[in-house]
Amino acid sequence: MKKAKYFFNPHNLKFERVRHSFWTRFLRVFGFLSASMVFGALILLAAYTWIDSPKEKQLKREVSQYKLQMKLMDQRVEDMNQMLAELADRDDNIYRAIFEADPLPDNVRQAGYGGVERYNELAGYENSEILIGLAKKVDQLSNRMLVQSKSYDQLAKLAARKNEMLASIPAIQPVSNRDLRRMASGFGYRIHPIYKTRKMHTGMDFSAPVGTDIYATGNGKVVKAEYDRGYGYHVVIDHGFGYQTLYGHMSKIKVKRGDEIKRGEVIGLIGNSGTSTAPHLHYEVIKNGNKINPVNFYFNDLTPEEYDKVLEIASQSNQSFD
Repeated sequence: MKKAKYFFNPHNLKFERVRHSFWTRFLRVFGFLSASMVFGALILLAAYTWIDSPKEKQLKREVSQYKLQMKLMDQRVEDMNQMLAELADRDDNIYRAIFEADPLPDNVRQAGYGGVERYNELAGYENSEILIGLAKKVDQLSNRMLVQSKSYDQLAKLAARKNEMLASIPAIQPVSNRDLRRMASGFGYRIHPIYKTRKMHTGMDFSAPVGTDIYATGNGKVVKAEYDRGYGYHVVIDHGFGYQTLYGHMSKIKVKRGDEIKRGEVIGLIGNSGTSTAPHLHYEVIKNGNKINPVNFYFNDLTPEEYDKVLEIASQSNQSFD
């Protein structure tokens, strides 16, 4: 039962019961309810701020697990990139070396994989930096794998043509040892016989009598059979695989442009045409447009002892015959 409240009335010297109006009682109830709601709201705010709900705890555990998985995936991608780098190194320095193929340039292996807009959909999140970094690494790995796959396809084709390549690469002397008088001059800087100045000699000179047979040093196709002032009567054979050979100062050409030639086939006779001071053959090996030392290409018909002797003679700084 609700307790009644009284107050002392000094006018009639009596205790009278306290009676509140409707609005007074309404305001008191409203104030109490309002204070209760504000206090409750503050408690809820504090609870939501510092105390996680079961759902939030579950979501945080999932986010933590996702971060851990992304770190593990990032490490796996790094490991795969390292393995791919080792494959690329073996590809360039072993497999391609075997098949006389040039290594792939770095700008091909590290080709681009899209602009910055590619990752816009991953931006704006709390972990966007991790997501974008991982996506970039995966794209780069995918691109490098594609390049490596194409490289292996190319190597497979080269392997299928290995026999053809071995038959085409220059591998014998253009003049037989029985006809050879001496190795007149090797590859390198030599004294020019006419101008008497030190000039680069881009081939090897084989001294032999006029009319001595000249042999093609590998299978190929004749791309030049003509005369000019420098090389005189000369022949150029394209062997494929980046190789060409030149035979200069002939007395007679026995092939014509367009002929298919086999290794060991006679293509002309030694002479003294062009800027030559004695009967000899000027022989050049050209790889991808660069003239290289022919002495490295006599492995098919010289013994180790003969090769060492040729190497010694060719390295002497004597006068060239052309």
